[in-house]
Amino acid sequence: MKKALLFCGLLVSTLLIGQNTYLHCGKLIDTKEGKVLTNKTIVVSGKKIIAIENGFSTPKSADDTVIDLKSKTVMPGLIDMHVHIEGESNPASYLQKYTLNEADVAFNAQKLANVTLMSGFTTVRDLGGSGVNVALRNAINTGKVDGPRIFTAEKSLATTGGHADPTNGSKKELMGDPGPKEGVVNSVEDAKKAVRQRYKNGADWIKITATGGVLSVAKSGQNPQFTVEEIKAICDAAKDYDMNVAAHAHGDEGMQRAILGGVKTIEHGTFMSDETMELMKKHDVYLVPTIIAGKSVTEKAKIPNYYPEVIVGKALDIGPRMQAMFARAYKKGVGIGFGTDAGVFAHGENAKEFGYMVEAGMPPMKALQSATVTNAMLLKMENEIGQLKDGFIADIVATNEDPTEHIDTMTNVVFVMKEGKIYKK
Repeated sequence: MKKALLFCGLLVSTLLIGQNTYLHCGKLIDTKEGKVLTNKTIVVSGKKIIAIENGFSTPKSADDTVIDLKSKTVMPGLIDMHVHIEGESNPASYLQKYTLNEADVAFNAQKLANVTLMSGFTTVRDLGGSGVNVALRNAINTGKVDGPRIFTAEKSLATTGGHADPTNGSKKELMGDPGPKEGVVNSVEDAKKAVRQRYKNGADWIKITATGGVLSVAKSGQNPQFTVEEIKAICDAAKDYDMNVAAHAHGDEGMQRAILGGVKTIEHGTFMSDETMELMKKHDVYLVPTIIAGKSVTEKAKIPNYYPEVIVGKALDIGPRMQAMFARAYKKGVGIGFGTDAGVFAHGENAKEFGYMVEAGMPPMKALQSATVTNAMLLKMENEIGQLKDGFIADIVATNEDPTEHIDTMTNVVFVMKEGKIYKK
């Protein structure tokens, strides 16, 4: 009996050893050190990287798989800290909230998630939807559908009439008086209840709309929309549930309130002052700039009837300012996380953001680090993703050219592995 058990144990061990994947990498980006290495082999077993070896290693078993990436540049799977995975901008978007059922949204979201993964983004932070985003995260985690690893805020929090009030633009009979359950906050007590409801609904993060926004059917795109006390209550409640808070913000006053209230990231940051930049550095708050979203809404606002009229002026004013603000913030030393606001533009085009960041003065390696080691840290996964390292999750992507020399190559990811499984080759 003992011999039989020993034989079975040896057999299982042999099978496990024989299932490794060897990735022969011509160039490998060390995102931690900010270096480009050459002629490396990544050994993957199951969902993890088990070794990074010099040269092109020979497999130890006939059952091992070799992937030839000798002509490619290999790097960790990319992380986008600002997407809206449930939908995508189109001229009918504002009508669709009345015509699409939850099942319709779910099927659309599954497709968009797959597009995102195929473009090299193995992890995303979803900053606001209907709640379908939670179900999609769970379906991806259990292997039912393909997509990136999702950290979701479920439904964004707003004030009455604020950027994420779900009834903005509705006729009076449909407006009602949404409250914390629907993500609408008008007091400290509302704030606590809204956070607890998001936790109950399955959120990983909390997102607030600290100012007006471009695409909401409301007049202002930058006015502050929460008090400091409300934001502090949101952040304190979120901390109780081990969640951080992201703040959509275009106007400077709303940003300062959000920072003082305890948020971790500022999304967009369009009218950010030097004073606010210093405040962010002091409180260790990161900017997620979403330059591509600004450029996209400006372009679409020039198309007749693409947006409701109340949005057009905001889009033409706010959109063009984002890249210049980002350039100032980077030079000031503000922490930068990579994020795009995908959904405002077509999912799958996320990597265009790298080019805009470099165009504004950020070195290519720094831009790549913002989408890997920095974002991994913000997601509290710095010991699992964002690097190609022994013991880390095998999220690996590759491009034809070296992005530190040709940043536009990031828009054409040719190899995608997530958790040791190859999705694109």
